[in-house]
Amino acid sequence: MSLIDTINNLLKIIGDAVANLVQNILGPGLGADLIVMGLGALALCTVAALTFMAMTWAERKVVARIQSRVGPNQAGPFGLLQPIADGIKMFTKEDTTPTSADRWVYNAAPLIIATFALLTFAVFPIAPGVVGTNLNIGVFFVIAVGSASTVAILMAGWGSNNKYSLLGAFRTVAQLVGYEVPMLLNVIPVIVLAGSMGLADIVQRQTLADGNPGIPFIVYLPLSALAFFIAGVAETGRSPFDLLEAESEIVAGFHVEYSGMKFALFMLGEYVNTLAVSIVFATLFLGGYAGPILPPYLWLALKTALVFFVFMWLRGTLPRVRVDQLMSLNWKVLVPMSVVNIIAVIILAKVFVTSPGLQAANGGILVTPATQAAILFVANIAILLSGLAIVARRARVLRLAEERQLESRRQANRAAVSGFAGGAPAK
Repeated sequence: MSLIDTINNLLKIIGDAVANLVQNILGPGLGADLIVMGLGALALCTVAALTFMAMTWAERKVVARIQSRVGPNQAGPFGLLQPIADGIKMFTKEDTTPTSADRWVYNAAPLIIATFALLTFAVFPIAPGVVGTNLNIGVFFVIAVGSASTVAILMAGWGSNNKYSLLGAFRTVAQLVGYEVPMLLNVIPVIVLAGSMGLADIVQRQTLADGNPGIPFIVYLPLSALAFFIAGVAETGRSPFDLLEAESEIVAGFHVEYSGMKFALFMLGEYVNTLAVSIVFATLFLGGYAGPILPPYLWLALKTALVFFVFMWLRGTLPRVRVDQLMSLNWKVLVPMSVVNIIAVIILAKVFVTSPGLQAANGGILVTPATQAAILFVANIAILLSGLAIVARRARVLRLAEERQLESRRQANRAAVSGFAGGAPAK
């Protein structure tokens, strides 16, 4: 094996070496398999925790640069030790529990949210042949497990026995449950094109037969990519959709009664979920680990970092939206456009096929992948522009109606003032 092949397959080589070592010591069997799986899970959790520390540092530095202020620069060179200082602070802070809290529910909530956030990494394809569990329903597994944080947040609000925490948990449920709908709807076009719900198969569909990167699905489905990303921002509770936390308010939502490491577990869940959404977006729409020259795992890391940079960019520039605007965007804009987009993609993918086998089996017009990508791209952009035009027209109608109402009130006030000035009593 050449040096380049060794570098490109480094993770697979290390994993196979560890598995062979365990099997040589214990012999093949259930015990060796359990230990290998446990070591793999430990490695994934360790990488996720270290990435969480790096993400907190990177976000502080990037947002500080966006907002023209000083970021962390005292704890170590360039503030690199700031995440460690934060961890020490969380460990040493007093761990309090409200007297009237439901202790089991209250204490279980942060553990559940952190556990389910880490579970999503079990199905991510990091490189060819390097995946924890190659499920054939990997996409739905990620969304389903990520959605379990809704239950943990509701447990935190209820178990705290605090009305502000409970109200924060209720508005969280409304937001997270609502935005799961467009997230699922915009995964369906990807599944239609890939012909599989497995994440590794979706990456393979965006890769050419010789291993070189093909056309990423963001070119085929720009509307689905945009809607999925917006839903991902809302699902992770990031700005400008951070109504579930509202950290700039005096009462910070569902976790107001938590302190110390329990609070840190909530932050771990938020950042790890954000990392998971970034990886899923990179896998579904950017080709995953596919890329030239560099090793596959570096390509996945670069694409994930690019997506997370957009998360940080939004947090540093956009103000928080109102809750009615948040829900209107979901149910009145994203969901209808997503449904129309699904219908259009299914029809066009049936009519314009790229495989002679599909043409022989189901009929259709045989085209190149680039032609199919161009057709779907145009259809997606047309649906997006049409939806925005309808939204703009509706907003204009509402604005004009509000202006007419204000003008009628002004006229009524002027008539009342004229009546008082002329000595006649106002009716």
